[in-house]
Amino acid sequence: MYKFKREKQISFTDFNQPLGLKMNPDNRWVKKAAMIPWETIEAEYAKLFPSHTGMPAKPLRMALGSLLIQKQYHYPDEELVEQIRENPYYQYFIGLPGYEDKIPFVPSLLVEFRKRLSEEVLNEINEMIIEYNTLKDDQDDDDDHGNGGGEQETNEQQDVWNHTETAGISGTLIIDATCAPQNIKYPQDIELLNEAREKLEDMICRVSDEYNFYRPRMYREKARKDYLALAKCRKRGAKKIRKAIKKQLQYIRRDLGYISNLLKNNGVVLSESDAYLLDILETVYSQQQHMFVSNTHRIENRIVSISQPYIRPIVRGKAKSPVEFGAKLDLSVDETGMCRIEKLSFDAYNESAVLKTALENYKKRTGHYPERVLADQIYRNRDNIAFCSSLGIRLSGKKLGRPKKDADSKAEKKIAYQDNTDRIEVERKFSLAKRKFGLGLLLTKREDTTKASIVLSIIAMNIDRLAAMVLRLIQFLLNFELSYGLRRCS
Repeated sequence: MYKFKREKQISFTDFNQPLGLKMNPDNRWVKKAAMIPWETIEAEYAKLFPSHTGMPAKPLRMALGSLLIQKQYHYPDEELVEQIRENPYYQYFIGLPGYEDKIPFVPSLLVEFRKRLSEEVLNEINEMIIEYNTLKDDQDDDDDHGNGGGEQETNEQQDVWNHTETAGISGTLIIDATCAPQNIKYPQDIELLNEAREKLEDMICRVSDEYNFYRPRMYREKARKDYLALAKCRKRGAKKIRKAIKKQLQYIRRDLGYISNLLKNNGVVLSESDAYLLDILETVYSQQQHMFVSNTHRIENRIVSISQPYIRPIVRGKAKSPVEFGAKLDLSVDETGMCRIEKLSFDAYNESAVLKTALENYKKRTGHYPERVLADQIYRNRDNIAFCSSLGIRLSGKKLGRPKKDADSKAEKKIAYQDNTDRIEVERKFSLAKRKFGLGLLLTKREDTTKASIVLSIIAMNIDRLAAMVLRLIQFLLNFELSYGLRRCS
């Protein structure tokens, strides 16, 4: 159940401040709150609650605002609630009517917030925020033109619009891919098999005690010693590793046989969580058995974490970490510096296939294709080059074939250098999102909440940029008024 309040969202002047507390209206969290169209988002958020019975859910501003604060400072759930209780600016940002020295919600509700705000919902919210601030900028520009613009400026604008409609292309789209690593232990086959064996043994003991069966012989101490014989070894030879893996596979095969016998011949019914875990463990065993027999380390849809089986190894080819374990995403940056996720997946994919989708999304948003696309070399395949050429879009990078030797080559090199310089903007976005907004190490456990956490990082980065632009503008105006007043006094 959700109660949608149709009255206007609380403004800073309406925020109830206790006696002696004077809040700064130019605070960054006040500015960030002004960057978000809370009423529009809340109208869409209310559609997620079709039922009209039960306890009312927390407002959208409280849910989204709390998660954005958490993304900014990487607070744990318990610490986030305490920080909100102590900070009046946080309380204003999440939509409380006034400052109050008590927690707004219990920390466990943050899990429900992340489940409720799915990847699709957050992508729509990101688009609403960008569109809302774009409309505000356009209205400000119209007011400036109306106050001080002349006929010449209007004619120049009309020429630009006519040129845009004729050409059908304008603007810049920057696109690149990265990986958002998950907080898991580096996967090794022997450790993965040992964890699978221990979980199977616990399941057998739990089921046997529940149905009053005798526990079968599992040689738990011997299996543990066999694992530690390799885990504590500093120098691990190939033969020693294969021998240890073979032993663990034998222990797991026997345990799986015990569980299969309990299910088929003894009428045992596993709980939903145990059945899900058993399916994962059987997949891990079959994959490890296949790699052991085939003497290879590659297999399709390889599981690298039992607690998070959706994670896949992503080969990035970087010097620091050639293989990363997490989600792969394509991020696009438009000419205004706003970021959008074009594709997000835990499975490895070729990012060159995302370029056409990103261009179509750009046209859907703006009504035209971009004039140029700044992308990495992997995007410059023949299919993408032909697609961009047919639309008159310039795709950055070296042209196919032999380089030219005439004077045109110098101009092309200059353009290529400028394109490469401008393309660095997307690398800055990756660095900023990973250092400041939690994209560098994801701590969530579920697949859906992990995807939501990634999109939240991008939303928080966009809002931070918008608020920083407003604060810089205010600082510029204050400095201008100060210098103008000093000149008048002198």
